[in-house]
Amino acid sequence: MLAVLAASVLVFAADLRASPPPPDTAITGPYAYLLANSTDLGPSHDDGAQLTLALHHRNRPGAVFDWAQRRELAVRWQQGDNWAVVEGTAQNLARAFDVEVHDYRGRRGRVFYASPHQPQVPDALRGDVEEVGRILGYVPHHTSQLPMVPLDVPDKGLSPAALRHTYNVDPLTAAGYTGKGVTIVFFAFDGFAQADLDLFADTFGLPRFTPEVVGGELDAPRGETTMDLQVAHAVAPDARKVVVSARPTVAGDGTFEKVGEMFAETDRRYPGAVWSLSIGWGCDKLVTAADLAPVRSALAAAQANGTTAFNASGDLAGLECRGGGEWSSPPGQDDIGLDTVASLPEITDVGGTTLSTDADGRWLAEQAWFDVPLSVGTGGGVSALFDRPVWQRDVLPDENPGRRLTPDVAAVADPFTGVRIVFQQTPLVGGGTSQSAPIWAGFAAVMNQYLLANGGQPLGELNPKLYRIAAGAPLPGFRDVTLGGNAVADAGAGYDLVTGLGTPDVDNLVRNLLALEESGQ
Repeated sequence: MLAVLAASVLVFAADLRASPPPPDTAITGPYAYLLANSTDLGPSHDDGAQLTLALHHRNRPGAVFDWAQRRELAVRWQQGDNWAVVEGTAQNLARAFDVEVHDYRGRRGRVFYASPHQPQVPDALRGDVEEVGRILGYVPHHTSQLPMVPLDVPDKGLSPAALRHTYNVDPLTAAGYTGKGVTIVFFAFDGFAQADLDLFADTFGLPRFTPEVVGGELDAPRGETTMDLQVAHAVAPDARKVVVSARPTVAGDGTFEKVGEMFAETDRRYPGAVWSLSIGWGCDKLVTAADLAPVRSALAAAQANGTTAFNASGDLAGLECRGGGEWSSPPGQDDIGLDTVASLPEITDVGGTTLSTDADGRWLAEQAWFDVPLSVGTGGGVSALFDRPVWQRDVLPDENPGRRLTPDVAAVADPFTGVRIVFQQTPLVGGGTSQSAPIWAGFAAVMNQYLLANGGQPLGELNPKLYRIAAGAPLPGFRDVTLGGNAVADAGAGYDLVTGLGTPDVDNLVRNLLALEESGQ
């Protein structure tokens, strides 16, 4: 039950005195660029500012409630959560954490509150609170802006049949495993035109489908959701498709709390579904791990119900912290980074490749996708937020051994070797890691049907299983990508920071997964 504590008493006089924060709490890097390239409007007048607290435990944080009451702040906490939200007027929040909170107007006209300093855990809360998030009323978000390529390129892209052949889905398709009985959920900002989906299905001899849409209105179709739906349908034509509007998560502040709520509601509606995310909520250097606690909690709960989530690693070649249209950051070390959600250990992060096949779609070779003239390519790198999970302990031991590495796997992303789609009734070739992630979602839907039909369980938390199989399995489940790189790292033998464990041989991979389940490992 949601607990809300409204303030009822005045703070002590000592609490009203704001003192300058220590210099070493100033936030640098992309966060500082965002504020420096926005107009400072002075002390914030926002009456609903908030920040997230990561808790040591899942019991009621009594000290937080008591502390907040004395400072005219409210606390939101739900039974069993290991996080809470403190909220109130911006100036009460500023006084409580001894920082300044100002209003800013961004380059695109958005007004938001923010503190240029990182709040610290108050001494009175150290028994309950592990880490404090950022006081930031706006998280820049994006979808892929990579242009799709018209069909006058020499190879004209992969047909659905060629895509299935390339990654050895054919044996499963021939045996009737087409995703039937499995739901794929696509989280999206933009919509789709049913006429494009119908033309795509008719062109390639696939069954027509009409996605269910939940969660509110979507933006006008820009191609991203259209591509996601079609490439997943190419692999798993009988899977149920659902589009969840992520637009409410970026209306106002509290973005990551809203993302967590969206994930939790999706899990309630569609337990055990496969999730595909091709959108981003800012780079991981803009926030702290505490800010993402609601998202991690919701993901873990969904995985316990059999859900597997795939996320596009990004299309900025490892430089996901470049400001884009939100701010102007000079090229440098601070540009290196990951999308916030891509850095989560609970997500299976999908990188991108340039693919070579024969005329029938038979796999010949792959290398990491990187288009230098366009300054685009597969994302990947080292998380700024999260510790190295135990299942990644044996890969790249000398590469910042304490931190989560991404991506986990890869699939075709180069728009010159991508998958044929239809957008605005025009044949195009899709691309970007926002193509790779829904391709893997389609693979997962087919694999889930196979596993359930053969006495297994849904994939659920997939990453530990993938790394276990890569370390040694009866059948070769991955094709190692050893050529190419992005702006930050190079591909190489075994795991690397541009294509992860490699691209799949889906038939071999699912047989390994079933054997792993049967062995109880």
